[in-house]
Amino acid sequence: MTATLQSPPASGLGRHLLGIDGMSRSDLEEILDLTDTFAEIGRRPIPKVPALRGRTVATAFFENSTRTRMSFETAARRLSADTVAFSAGSSSLSKGESLRDTVEVVASYGADLLVVRHAMAGTAHRVADWTDLSVVNAGDGCHEHPTQALLDCYTLREQRGSLDGMRIAIVGDVRHSRVARSNILAFTALGAEVVLVAPATLLPPAIDGWPVTVFHELDPLLTDLDAVYLLRMQQERITEGLIPSLREYANDFGLSADRVARMRSDALVLHPGPTNRGVEISAEAAADPRSVILDQVVNGVSVRMAVLFRLLGSGQQLVAADIEPVGDDARPEGADR
Repeated sequence: MTATLQSPPASGLGRHLLGIDGMSRSDLEEILDLTDTFAEIGRRPIPKVPALRGRTVATAFFENSTRTRMSFETAARRLSADTVAFSAGSSSLSKGESLRDTVEVVASYGADLLVVRHAMAGTAHRVADWTDLSVVNAGDGCHEHPTQALLDCYTLREQRGSLDGMRIAIVGDVRHSRVARSNILAFTALGAEVVLVAPATLLPPAIDGWPVTVFHELDPLLTDLDAVYLLRMQQERITEGLIPSLREYANDFGLSADRVARMRSDALVLHPGPTNRGVEISAEAAADPRSVILDQVVNGVSVRMAVLFRLLGSGQQLVAADIEPVGDDARPEGADR
């Protein structure tokens, strides 16, 4: 089943990063090119620069997160920005405070940018309407996760030089995945062909207009893929009756040692994390030299530094004063001050 190829409309990257939808290839490449600079900074003995000194980045996560939250906080600190962290579990939300009131309270602490994750699709867009802060969407329901798509694109480009002509399979629970939606838009905008591999129950009810081809078996594709992107399988999909069991799902769609052995020698393996070992990916496949899962984690910090700088810094060009450690900023992270 093949959907019609449609390119996302070009709108440019303004004050916010709310989704990949609406970004052009040049918008994406601007962020990826800027990431090259921050990746180099990350390899320095002291990976910290004063580019956003005097700025404040607030994180408001209404869903649990480890990688994304820590990645944004690390990115902000490496840019010398102050940080304010909001935790839903210990907040006044439990006392009946509204989401809008919470956002306005966080903004009142002098934040310049708010990174928000929420279980409801469209939340980041609403937050952008409620506040004058720049807003970055760190995941909204089953809608989008733009910085994950950017770091995935950067990881692929780092390995291959370009996504042009790549054939990438996104495997698993596409129906409930914000990562899949953002990656489909980003990968195709950068010239890749995307195929979805999943049981019918884990596909969206309608994919008309999606620039993808759909398959229900992984094995026939293995030798013809440049990258396999595995989505996390969630336990609740069993109770919802969408799959018979995790064991059967792993047998049909999991990347096992046998399957990874049949892939091309230069094919890549990606996963947004956290991984369910033995379900969507085996321990052997995750440890294979073609796996770039840890590269994705490392690149996540560099990409998010680029996004924060793009929205709060000069936005176009790094000058020497922005990228060279100076004064106290030359001290390692966590050093006494």
